[in-house]
Amino acid sequence: MTTAPATLDRIRRHLVGLRMPRSLEVLEHLLRQLERGEISALEAIDQLLDEELSLREGRRVKAALKMGRLLNIKTLAGFDFSFQPSLDRNRILTLAGLDFIDRREVVHFLGQPGCGKTHLAIALAVEAVKAGRSVYFTTLAELIGSLAKAEREGSLRERIRFLCRPQLLVVDEIGYLPVVTGGGNLFFQLANARYERGAMILTSNRGFAEWGEVFGEPNTAICHTGGSADLYCDGH
Repeated sequence: MTTAPATLDRIRRHLVGLRMPRSLEVLEHLLRQLERGEISALEAIDQLLDEELSLREGRRVKAALKMGRLLNIKTLAGFDFSFQPSLDRNRILTLAGLDFIDRREVVHFLGQPGCGKTHLAIALAVEAVKAGRSVYFTTLAELIGSLAKAEREGSLRERIRFLCRPQLLVVDEIGYLPVVTGGGNLFFQLANARYERGAMILTSNRGFAEWGEVFGEPNTAICHTGGSADLYCDGH
């Protein structure tokens, strides 16, 4: 089977017009396979579209990761569960199914520094992005800083509304740095606004009994009421 040059040129122009660069790159390779009888015409079309879809999906994921501030990518495949034998691997893999996002629940990762809390939180966020969920990652210090700035500028309501949009909000490093005066109340307002509207993953090196001290606001305990998966890591 051979393709007339004029027809091939027209196909190339169509691919350029349709903005299908990956299909344009693999076109000739697929045609050679087709001419040698290695694939059928239907298989060639399937591969052509699959290559293009893979490229576009890769671009979507990359853009969503950047928008969600997930720049230091971690994966579940890259997590050493043998390093944390106390951690229930099956429970983590169940979370990777992302049902907790659909149920708008709060997941807590608690443990000593270096036990992998941030790795797991980011890995689950990456899985969520791949599945088409919207995600936003921040440390507690960055989060409260942005809320405090918005409050000073009179735009707190808009900032909270922005932080309520992602289907999953990851707040890392709760308890690592002292919270500024009034920061606990700002965090409570956000947690209250997201309650039953969006899922959260919270990581902390402090137990729940210490969270009142961390925030200086006893009412931040609301963050524990929605949690369905409190996972503890032992430090080494």
